[in-house]
Amino acid sequence: MNVHVEVVCITADGTEQRRDVLAVERAGLAMETLGMSLQEGKALLEGVQDWIVAQQVHENLEQQRVCPLCGQQRKNKDAGSTAVKTVFGRVEVPNPRWHRCACETTGPKTFRPTQVWLQGRTSPELIYLETKWASLIPFAKVVELLKEVLPLDDVENQETVRNHLQATAERMEQELGDERQLNLFEGSEEEWEQQPLPDGPITVGIDGGYVRAAHKQGVFEVIAGKSVVAFRREGEGNVPSAKCFGFVQTYDEKPRRLWELMKSQGMQENQQVVFMSDGGEDVRRVQEYLHPFSEHLIDWFHITMRLTVLQQQTKALKEERPQTGTDVSKQLESVKHLLWHGNTEEALERLGNLIMDLSLIQAHSAAAEKVAGGVAEFETYIRNDREFIPNFGERRRQGETISTAFVESTINQVVSRRFVKKQQMGWTLRGAHLLLQTRTKVLNDELVDVFRRWYPQFRQEVA
Repeated sequence: MNVHVEVVCITADGTEQRRDVLAVERAGLAMETLGMSLQEGKALLEGVQDWIVAQQVHENLEQQRVCPLCGQQRKNKDAGSTAVKTVFGRVEVPNPRWHRCACETTGPKTFRPTQVWLQGRTSPELIYLETKWASLIPFAKVVELLKEVLPLDDVENQETVRNHLQATAERMEQELGDERQLNLFEGSEEEWEQQPLPDGPITVGIDGGYVRAAHKQGVFEVIAGKSVVAFRREGEGNVPSAKCFGFVQTYDEKPRRLWELMKSQGMQENQQVVFMSDGGEDVRRVQEYLHPFSEHLIDWFHITMRLTVLQQQTKALKEERPQTGTDVSKQLESVKHLLWHGNTEEALERLGNLIMDLSLIQAHSAAAEKVAGGVAEFETYIRNDREFIPNFGERRRQGETISTAFVESTINQVVSRRFVKKQQMGWTLRGAHLLLQTRTKVLNDELVDVFRRWYPQFRQEVA
């Protein structure tokens, strides 16, 4: 059996242009010969793409060849072509240079008619695929994947993919504009009161993760988190989906990205916003800048995590001094109970007494010295952040969020799975920050909307 695939182009005047793009020969039927092979499919796509591009550009040039002022054809200075990478292979786009018509008295004497639309040397569709997949898996793996399924054998390498992703992220960064004071209501008191009822509270959980730095410079911290809207007012549609975010704080000069994310979820000036974090001063400054009237809380997850570590340290003390170790463990459990109910002053008092008791024996006990150090560090942590520790029990009874445990999965999703240590890859501050911007767009299912905004005819939605 022989199959010939032919492409037919029908022009505006009804003229048909034909080209054979693929011939398939089959002698017998087996599972491995059923239908086209991947290689034949790639050849078909490459042939069709080349033909469509040639016809598109030819028709466009014919339409522009005639001078709109006098109707004369513009004269050709030189032919030329430009190679453009597309999802279905490299294509040569005719790119002639023409003389300006004699009746045109302004402008350059020669010009390229394709400059109106030929921006760049890679199609938006290919840049989108590179950016999307490079946000999820290593650059080299993206090249392998695209070459495996698309006719891109000679046009892809990981450095190109990296550059395209970073250029996409840089363009998104530029759209954020200059920093300014955010969320300041400029209306009158009466206008404030006339604002519609907002949706339920927005809870923003923020946490940090560490990434291996390039050139063996240790590690640096990245901030990531998730924004969740509690509920919509009745009759106003579905609850906005949770959205994640990430940035490198020591590189990022536009913390308003989080504000823009909350605005995309419908945030109003009079809406309650609760930020939950581990209490870091840098993170808290970002929160106050983004929403001056927001509520800032230490989350229960980080408190219990620190107490769990302290309880683990008491095990060695119990082996060495059973009664002392047991008493210390009970005291820590009591502190946990007090903090759960927001009683920070009494919790600090008990921690102080515990530090004093341990100081009496730590000179003669390595285990006691270690526990004392941990308790002292925890006491400092609680003292510095005591004004941000609520009554967790009351919040729990009211159905309010008390922990950023939901952010832990976000840290893994946003940071760990793409920046994992197993890859042995070092990152610059800029490289990590830009990748975080495209990665969160992909995870929030927003990257395609970004490309539609930049390229109005990109993947047009079917009505």
